[in-house]
Amino acid sequence: MNLQNERSLHAALKQWYAQPHDRLEVPVGGFVIDLVRGQQLVEIQTRNFTAIRPKLQTLLSEEHRVHLLHPITYEKWVVQVDPKTSAVLSRRKSPYRGTLSDAFEELVRLPELVAHPHFSLELVLIREEEVRCRDGKGSKWRKKESIKDRRLVEVVSTHQFQGPADFLRFLPPHLPAPFSNKDVALALQLPLHRCRQLTYCLRKMGALAVTAKKGNELLFSVATLPVLPGTVQRSFGD
Repeated sequence: MNLQNERSLHAALKQWYAQPHDRLEVPVGGFVIDLVRGQQLVEIQTRNFTAIRPKLQTLLSEEHRVHLLHPITYEKWVVQVDPKTSAVLSRRKSPYRGTLSDAFEELVRLPELVAHPHFSLELVLIREEEVRCRDGKGSKWRKKESIKDRRLVEVVSTHQFQGPADFLRFLPPHLPAPFSNKDVALALQLPLHRCRQLTYCLRKMGALAVTAKKGNELLFSVATLPVLPGTVQRSFGD
């Protein structure tokens, strides 16, 4: 991807993440890699994991070490610009507040890759500006406002995951054994659809097993997982 054609958020995250000896925009196996650090290939994907899945699958099949960096909006400001001049018309803080569990909206598109020993994920909580334009071309729920750009304001925190066991931290402690999606939703105070995404991903990673069924509800238990090199083994509920 040419740097001039990147969205602002993608380019800003790349510059924030880069260290002095990293290489940017490196051709590898027919792909262009965002950043190469030693033997590790770093890809930054701000949304739509479906689009990057084939690239990641190919790189992992060729035994490359792949690190995927994904931003999650913790807070954002909505900036309205003029459709003709792009002049800033207003800036307001959105009531939206994101959490790490929002990552499962995208992870449902490639949960099996998490189990690959050469794959790692880094979630980056950010504050951002969302640039909108009232041009009549956007979605109905945004009142036909188009999103023209996303701009990084600040990195709040980073969270790294190496292997399926690391994702068990999303489960609350003291769940019944076995437990259902409703148990998780009640304990975490999350919507049921988000908890279904969570347990689906953990199952595909091999971190959860379906052990029973109650009516139409699946019941889960934590699977026994191998400990990957360089990771810290955690017991369920830590």
